[in-house]
Amino acid sequence: MAELVRDAIRSAIAAALDVAQADGTLPAVPVGEVVVERAQKPEHGDYASSVALRLAGTLKRKPLEIAEAIAERVETGTLIGEASVAAPGFINVRLSQAWKRQQVDAIAAGGATWANLELGTGRATQVEFVSANPTGPLHVAHGRGAVLGDSMARVLEAAGYAVQREYYVNDAGSQARTFGATLFARYQQLFGREAPIPEDGYPGEYMIDLAEEIRSEVGERYLNNDGATPELTERGIALVIESIQADLELLGVHFDHWFNESSLFEGRPSLEGQSPYEAAMGRLREAGFVSEREGAVWFTSTKLGEDKDDVLVRSSGEPTYFGSDVAYHFDKFVERSFERVIDVWGADHHGHVARTIAASEAVGGPAGGLDILLYQLVHLRRGEERVRMGKRSGNLVLLRELVTEVGKDATRYFMLQRSSDAQMDFDLDVATSQDPKQNPASYVKYAHARAASILRKGEEAGLRADGDVQLLEQPEELALIGEMLRLPELIAYMAERLEPHHLTAYAMELAQSFTDFYGACRVIDAEAAELSRARLRLTLAAKTTVARTLDLIGIDAPETM
Repeated sequence: MAELVRDAIRSAIAAALDVAQADGTLPAVPVGEVVVERAQKPEHGDYASSVALRLAGTLKRKPLEIAEAIAERVETGTLIGEASVAAPGFINVRLSQAWKRQQVDAIAAGGATWANLELGTGRATQVEFVSANPTGPLHVAHGRGAVLGDSMARVLEAAGYAVQREYYVNDAGSQARTFGATLFARYQQLFGREAPIPEDGYPGEYMIDLAEEIRSEVGERYLNNDGATPELTERGIALVIESIQADLELLGVHFDHWFNESSLFEGRPSLEGQSPYEAAMGRLREAGFVSEREGAVWFTSTKLGEDKDDVLVRSSGEPTYFGSDVAYHFDKFVERSFERVIDVWGADHHGHVARTIAASEAVGGPAGGLDILLYQLVHLRRGEERVRMGKRSGNLVLLRELVTEVGKDATRYFMLQRSSDAQMDFDLDVATSQDPKQNPASYVKYAHARAASILRKGEEAGLRADGDVQLLEQPEELALIGEMLRLPELIAYMAERLEPHHLTAYAMELAQSFTDFYGACRVIDAEAAELSRARLRLTLAAKTTVARTLDLIGIDAPETM
C-alpha cells in the first residue's frame, strides 16, 4: 500500500514545532492541525505549509521568525532533503532526490495495486448509481451517472473501502403500473385491436419492440385480460432490465447487486416478519417523526430543521416515492449494515437531498453516513451544432447510440472531464477522432502504448527494465517521477471529496510528462546500457501509473495503437 507523503511531511513539521516549543524557542501553546499542501511552483519545492502564518497571532511573533524556527528543526534524511523558508512565512520542503528515485522501483513493483491506500480500512461502502426507472432504455444523461458512479467506486476501492455497486430497480408504484398499461396497449395493437396508450404512458417505439418480443414468447396469452397482468408487467420490466444491462456492458459498468423496490414491502425473518418499509415507518413513529393529517402520513422533517414536512403515505394508503426511499435507506444502513452510502442522482432530484439524508439518520443510519452526488445534463454536439441521435426512445438520445459511435473509452473519458455539478457539452467530432493531438482520451492511451513499445524495443536490444534508478538525474526524469508520485494523494483527495473528475486532468498531465521525458531523454542507447536500463525502469513505472489511472477512469490500456 502506498504511503501518503503529505502525511509524513505534516508529521515532520509538527515534530519540529514540538521541538521548538520544548526548547523554548517558541511559546508552548496549542497548535491544532498542521496543514501541508503541494507547492504551487516547482522552484518552491515539493510541499509547503502555512502553519507559521496561522500561528503568528497566537504566538505574537512574526510569521517569518516562526517559520525559521520550525524549518531549522525539521529532520532531514531519507525522505526530506531540505526545509527552507519563504516570505511572508511559508515553510517549503524538498523531498530527497535519492528517495524520489527509489520510488521508481516501488511503482514498477506495485503493478496493478500501485497507489492503493488503506484510508477506508475496509469500511463497508455502497455506491448506488444509474437506477433509471425500468420503463425504457438508458439515455445519454444516464451514461454520465454511470461513469461518475463507477469511477467513484473504483477510487473508493483504491482508497481501501469495501465497495458494493448497486442498481435500484423501481419495479413498484405508479410508474410501473403505467408502464404495464402502455405495454398491454401495444401488445393488443399487434393483434389489430383498438387500444390507445394511456395519456401519461410511454410513447417511445421501444414499447412496440417489447410487445413484439412478448408476443413471440407467449402468443395470445394476455389478450383476454381486462388490463395488464402482474406477469405481463414483470416480464416487460425484466426485458427492459436486460436491455439496460446490455447498454451498461457496452460502457464497461457492472453492478454487484440489483435491488428491487418491491422487496421493500416483503416480510423478512430478520425483522420478525416485518418488511423494511414497515420497520422503517415504525422507527420513525417511535422517534416522533410521524404525524397524520389530511388523511396522509407525514415525515415531520421540520423537527430536523427542514423547511417543510414531507408525505410518506398518500391518503390512498400508497407509499410515496419518498416513503419507499426511506425504507430503502433503512435497508441499506440497518438491514445490510453499510457504514457509508453514496447515491448518485440526476440534478433534477436536488429537492430530495436534504429530506433523504434527514430521514436516513432518523431511521438509524449513522450521522454523515449518506452522501448524495448530483450530476448535470449532457448536451451532444458536432462542432457548434447540437445533435439529436435517437428516434426509437421518444425523442431521447440513447446511451447505446453514443457508445456505439464513439466507443466505450472516449465516452467514459469525456463524461468524466468536468465536475458533476457542471453541465457539459460532449463534442462528437473530438471524441471520435483517432488523432491523439485532438482527442485527450487517445492521447493518454497513446502514452501507455508508447511506453509498451519502448519496453519491447528494449527487450529486442537485450536491455531489461531493471537498471539502477539512482542514475536518473535529468530534469524531465525527475519531473516524471514527481508526477507519478501525485497519484496516491489524488486518490485520497478524490475519495474524501467524492470528485473522480480530477482523474482526467491528471491523466493528461501524466501523459504529457512522459512525452516530455522520452522526447528529451534517449531511452535505448546501446553505448550507454546502464543508463538505458535505468530509463527503461522509469518507463515501466510510467506505464504502470498510466495504466492505473486509466483503470480508475474505466478505460483500456492498450499495448499497441
